[in-house]
Amino acid sequence: MRNYFKRMRGAGNSPKLIPISQVLWSFFGAFIGMGLLFLGMSLIYYTPSDYIFGLISESDMNFIIGSFGASAVLVFGAIDSPFAQPRNLVGGHVLSAVVGVFCYQLFPSQIWLAAALAVAASIALMQLTRTLHPPGSATALIAVIGSPQLHEIGYLYVLLPVTRGAIILLIVAILINNLSKNRQYPKYWW
Repeated sequence: MRNYFKRMRGAGNSPKLIPISQVLWSFFGAFIGMGLLFLGMSLIYYTPSDYIFGLISESDMNFIIGSFGASAVLVFGAIDSPFAQPRNLVGGHVLSAVVGVFCYQLFPSQIWLAAALAVAASIALMQLTRTLHPPGSATALIAVIGSPQLHEIGYLYVLLPVTRGAIILLIVAILINNLSKNRQYPKYWW
């Protein structure tokens, strides 16, 4: 029992400080990437209507999913991480979105069950397909706990915003991260 609690102390040193130049590249990339996600979303609104395809209002921020903020941390701030590589970024989000929509449609009146199943199944599926991307589980969860309008679009959620958003982040990450001679992204594609 004592050994069990000893393991909770940790076994290594704290990570080294990140050079300010790398911090600035991460900031710049995340700012451009997230800005383009929001700009891209605003371009598909009908004028003067506030609705996207008549289903999602401009104020429904679930349509620009929060898990992309966590993805930005990986693809701009932890670019060497296996979780940040293109296969994981795109595959993890897309597979998790499919799982989330499926779980909601399977158990629409039992949100606790749909949510727990979506997160657990998305983790398992990402592990089995070598696409583990931690924000992917949040993408699955959003599909379950999102607004009624988000639920109404069903599997369109997988394409718009999930696939589109992951691809925008990927393109910006490739362009921005390779501007610096000290950064290379991606480390591998597949």
